Amino acid sequence: MTELAEGKKAPAFKMKASGGREVSSAALKGKPYLIYFYPKADTPGCTKQACGVQEALPALGKIGIEVIGVSPDPMAPIEKFAKKYGLEFPLASDEDHTVAEAYGVWVQKSMYGKTYMGMERTSFLVGADGTIVKLWRKVKPEAHAAQVLEAAAAL
Repeated sequence: MTELAEGKKAPAFKMKASGGREVSSAALKGKPYLIYFYPKADTPGCTKQACGVQEALPALGKIGIEVIGVSPDPMAPIEKFAKKYGLEFPLASDEDHTVAEAYGVWVQKSMYGKTYMGMERTSFLVGADGTIVKLWRKVKPEAHAAQVLEAAAAL
């Protein structure tokens, strides 16, 4: 797989999402969107990040940006997370890591000397033409929404 970078075509996807929705790159054709990958629903960093995105949603909506959060969690914890924090944007389940692997964010991580595979906190701002406009790796949850808003305003 070639490394994804700004200016490259975003990989296609189709996943089940919160609120009984389904999200797909085909449905977003011709629209700019943010697809962000987070490790686990309802953990401190992921909650900060998701709530920041939720706060930025009206401003992103004015610019015409759709938002999708993606984690390896099954739908049940994702639904609980979305409901608990009033997250209106779709949170998608990528249990088999197919989409994460296509985006190059299913990576080897380590904690306490143990290595394991997991989701790297990464965001992709995709333009209406389907190319990656901006890419953030190892996102800081607190700064995420502001960075996205700044980049989206430039579209």
